[in-house]
Amino acid sequence: MTNLGQKRLDAALAIATYSVGSATASAAPTFGGEIPKQILLTASDILMYTNIWKIYFAEDLSSKQLVEILTELGFVTVAGAGTAYVVSKVNTALLKEISNWMGPLGWGVVAAIAGSLSGLFGVAWAIYCDRLYAQRQPQ
Repeated sequence: MTNLGQKRLDAALAIATYSVGSATASAAPTFGGEIPKQILLTASDILMYTNIWKIYFAEDLSSKQLVEILTELGFVTVAGAGTAYVVSKVNTALLKEISNWMGPLGWGVVAAIAGSLSGLFGVAWAIYCDRLYAQRQPQ
């Protein structure tokens, strides 16, 4: 397997791991305590992004570098992605509060949604890292 192929596989495994963790954490009922849980899940997502970066570039991503990368992507892209991320987290929290009253069926639905959203954002970040890695490598 090529180096890039191994990086893609490692990134996919990391995304799957974090997505399953996010889904599992979201499934647990916490009546009235969804906002703090969403903050912790956001921290987990940030760890996923830094882990994917480390897979591709073998370096730790500092907060300063993250800001530089987001600036490089363009403010419109950052604002759009950031807004989509915040909206998805708020919607997940609201849906979770409602589904707590539905029991295990509702918990399963929220777990699927939370895991899917986490995976979707992880895949988008991995695609960005993959393209950046390919551009940095000599042909």
